[in-house]
Amino acid sequence: MNHYETVFILTPVLSDVQMKEAVEKFKGILTEEGATIVSEENWGLKKLAYPIQKKSTGFYAFVEFDADPSVIAKLELQFRRDEKVIRFLTFRQDKYAHQYAEKRRNLKSSTKKEN
Repeated sequence: MNHYETVFILTPVLSDVQMKEAVEKFKGILTEEGATIVSEENWGLKKLAYPIQKKSTGFYAFVEFDADPSVIAKLELQFRRDEKVIRFLTFRQDKYAHQYAEKRRNLKSSTKKEN
């Protein structure tokens, strides 16, 4: 099992409920294929650096997971088939990126507990 993280941008014309349903859909694809979701973040509506498909904003979603390499092809195929997805990027974390991601998650969870 490798450590992966994926970021995808959803079209801004979606409602908040539709955006959450799309994220759940992709998380469901991962869990069906045997991946374990480690972390999920909703980065919200952000301005894009350049227009994509004549859109200047998009909903950003981030999912960190552990999976076999064969799962990635299936996930990216679903990203390509879904018209709500503007862009996506999935990559395998090396050991340093994985350690940094763990530190970042622990730091976020400790700041949430303090508040």
